[in-house]
Amino acid sequence: MHYSFPLMGLSRHRLGTDGQGVTTLVAAWGCPLRCRMCLNHRCWDRDVPVREVTADELYRITKVDDLYFQATHGGVTFGGGEPLQHAEFMEEFRQIVGTRWKVLAETSLNVPEEKVKTASRCVDEFMVDIKDMNPDIYRSYTGMDNHRTISNLQKLLQRAGGDRVLVRVPYIPGYNSEEDVYKSVQQLKTMGVERIDVFVYRQIKTSLSAVTDPQ
Repeated sequence: MHYSFPLMGLSRHRLGTDGQGVTTLVAAWGCPLRCRMCLNHRCWDRDVPVREVTADELYRITKVDDLYFQATHGGVTFGGGEPLQHAEFMEEFRQIVGTRWKVLAETSLNVPEEKVKTASRCVDEFMVDIKDMNPDIYRSYTGMDNHRTISNLQKLLQRAGGDRVLVRVPYIPGYNSEEDVYKSVQQLKTMGVERIDVFVYRQIKTSLSAVTDPQ
């Protein structure tokens, strides 16, 4: 069975922002969250142009940077939106590129457990935006409950190992405090999270190009 991916846009030649080496960010349309300071709110907009692509088509689009990926141990980062909603597509894409490229995912993990299980088989590194471990803060900021996110993180650590999981803990002005961030970090450490990135959310504009076929 072949799967399609709702490709909203992509950003090439990213260096050091999505894992090691040069990467291309591939953005999926659609997200279960409604984050108040979403960096890519177009993923909710039904008027945004979306191109449904197969795994073969996405490979054809991204292989123009094959030399960069191989030379720097980079690859393709699936973001969005929420890319793990399309975990089966990502697994099919992995089968095409093999081990020549890294396959990475930026995710909230607020998806069905089966999606995380599938992704754990094909993704080299997960960058998990946990928002905040406090369920009240999480709901206030995202409009959703974080029970599934935390449960999926526990299972992902078991399946993938701590070295493949980077958890990002943001200080979100107006929603959490530095003390809240500290509490989240401590809770994550007790869960066995080894890699934690603490940073401050700032409202910025995203820069995703329209998707065109390579010449």
